[in-house]
Amino acid sequence: MRFDSRKAHRVRMDHKHPVNLMGSDGTWRRSCVLLDISDTGAKIEVEGTLDVLQAREFFMLLSSTGLAYRRCELVWIDGTMAGIHFIKGTDRKGQQKSAGEKEAMQKALQNK
Repeated sequence: MRFDSRKAHRVRMDHKHPVNLMGSDGTWRRSCVLLDISDTGAKIEVEGTLDVLQAREFFMLLSSTGLAYRRCELVWIDGTMAGIHFIKGTDRKGQQKSAGEKEAMQKALQNK
């Protein structure tokens, strides 16, 4: 289902799909609703204050256990809506994904 002129195919959610955003250090967490998603990013509606998104980089937890997640960065905010970009392997200045990313996520989840 393509509803805009973006390069990546987006899927719009017909039902509310709850997800959580969590700081990369595990010090904050926000409940959200996933509005649409693609291979490269997503559009979410954030519940509560958006001030924590100033961190610019965080995790989007797709499961309650944290086993399914994406490392993200903020692209835009409009009211309670936000656009996020998924950070993959060499997205940021040619840097390789950290070998300890999975361990960092587990540690952050333990600190919640």
